[in-house]
Amino acid sequence: MTSEVSPPVWSPVWSPTQWASNGEVRLAYDRLLPEEAGGEPLLLVTGLGVARHWWPTGLARALAARGFTIARYDQRDAGESTHLPPTARTGPITALLRKRGDAYTAEDMTDDAIAVLDALGWDSAHLFGQSLGGAVAQRIALRHPRRIRTLTSVSAVPGDSAGLATLRHIRLRTLARLARMGRRSHLLEGHIEAGVALARLLHSPAHPFDEPAIRAMLAETPDPGVRDARSQSRQIGAQWSGPAIGRITAPTLVLHGLDDPLVKPSAGRTVAARIPGARFVPLPGVGHDLPEPLWEDVAHQVRQLAGG
Repeated sequence: MTSEVSPPVWSPVWSPTQWASNGEVRLAYDRLLPEEAGGEPLLLVTGLGVARHWWPTGLARALAARGFTIARYDQRDAGESTHLPPTARTGPITALLRKRGDAYTAEDMTDDAIAVLDALGWDSAHLFGQSLGGAVAQRIALRHPRRIRTLTSVSAVPGDSAGLATLRHIRLRTLARLARMGRRSHLLEGHIEAGVALARLLHSPAHPFDEPAIRAMLAETPDPGVRDARSQSRQIGAQWSGPAIGRITAPTLVLHGLDDPLVKPSAGRTVAARIPGARFVPLPGVGHDLPEPLWEDVAHQVRQLAGG
């Protein structure tokens, strides 16, 4: 007598896409599954132009194992969230130097995150932002301090800097190369190749480059955001007119790769020096990403910051 073996049940890693609204802007978000009861809310804030799928699921799982409930969202002008109508033809470098944004403000972008928290039913949350997401996370902590438990800023410039003050922390040659990636083919293979090129440009020199994993992620990402220089310019050009980051009161952790090819380590040191009580952790051999060998340690550091 033989018994039939049931096929394994497929279990999704992330929830189906859900939606929050800030005025006319719709924001796509999802949650890491399964969600453990009592987990502390933690929102991942995505970097310049790219979709939320760029967050390593392994990092999210490492954070969840430390007692966090994880959500991630696409910022406006990225991923599945609302893309604003085309504005003046400009590139990211020019957008940094403009005295006003073409379409919206940095305050609007912070309010997007709060709309996501509201949709999730979270009164407050820990923030973990990388690259532009780190600067946005700093601004969220300034504009909505009662909603933020802790702040982790990774590979980011000071959230209150603008124009030349920002450019001093940016490697312009890398930024120019990023802008040129928007000229690639509009075929599926084009966005995958462009995404691989982006990931290779920003990866950590002391760690292996996992091209198969990058390709798999890009193949499943509705809009990886690599080729849309106009959207990137609107995001990077959004002007902040709020208080200085020295007014941040949330417990703050600042991480920065010492081999970051896009944002100089001076940026992270400056952020940590200006936020009261912030702790700066340099990451030797790390670029403008968070490679797998760091995930457990990063999760441990965020857990310590949150009190545990």
